[in-house]
Amino acid sequence: MAPSNLGYSIKEANRHFFRNWTTSLGAVITIFLSLFIIGLFIVGSAMVNAAIGTVEQEVTINAFISDDAADDDIKAFESELKSWDNVKNVTFKTKEDALSDYKSKVSNNADATMSALDGENPLPRSFVIEMEDPSQVASTATKIKQSSSFRKIVDDENTEVDDKDADVEASVLYGREEVGRLFQVTNYIRIAAIVVVALLTFIAFIFINNTIRLSITARRREIAIMRLVGASNGFIRGPFITEGVLQALLGSALAIGVLEIIRNVGIPALQNSVKFLTFAIPIQMFLATYGALLLVGVVIGLFGSAIAMRRYLKV
Repeated sequence: MAPSNLGYSIKEANRHFFRNWTTSLGAVITIFLSLFIIGLFIVGSAMVNAAIGTVEQEVTINAFISDDAADDDIKAFESELKSWDNVKNVTFKTKEDALSDYKSKVSNNADATMSALDGENPLPRSFVIEMEDPSQVASTATKIKQSSSFRKIVDDENTEVDDKDADVEASVLYGREEVGRLFQVTNYIRIAAIVVVALLTFIAFIFINNTIRLSITARRREIAIMRLVGASNGFIRGPFITEGVLQALLGSALAIGVLEIIRNVGIPALQNSVKFLTFAIPIQMFLATYGALLLVGVVIGLFGSAIAMRRYLKV
């Protein structure tokens, strides 16, 4: 389509769009629904990832220490922990803190349990370790077990070596099997989301391309007449491609508008009803999604129209 033909193409595209408004409306609705479903699934995937991230962040390591451990040794190990790359936060939990947590979790039986223990507190002191990357929990736990500073505060230094290894192993807990299953499931979910988005995009291309093809087929006589009077292929193609792009822009705009309503109304309502999970999605992610939908719509409208017209422009 030559630049000199641009004004004519836009004028004709607008005229055809409103003259054949039923066909144009069908194309716009098809584009809107296709892109909306893709956008909705992208947003849904982002929300699932945010919720998964919330669950993953709950993965912590509990490193229990001996009641006889010296305060200086405990502080030395704490300083070592804080210097590690994957360690986000280190919280020291006293015996009183551990007892308070226990009472809050089993409030119904706490008094009976403490009575049976004659008021003594059997719970050990510990470090609660949060990580920058929770998926590396196993390697971080292994690093703690191998730390000479930690082995020094696990139990009495005079303990036999074999017993010492058993004490170290039992003193670092993070729910290995459960955490392994959690990260396996979350990885499957993320891979499935990528595959489904790609599949939906392909299906949307097929539907939109067929809709544009039907729209152009309905006007094949008009194309034949223009060819008979000597119009060039570029002159004929211009208005149809412009109309396809116009339909794509309208469909994309509708999809973006509905997604924006969901962002401002639907997601906050869901967050208020499910407060134990976080569905916070950065605005940059929405802007990138809107830009991608607009680009995909225009590209499909442009190439869909060009491909659909090829059969009618053959010599």
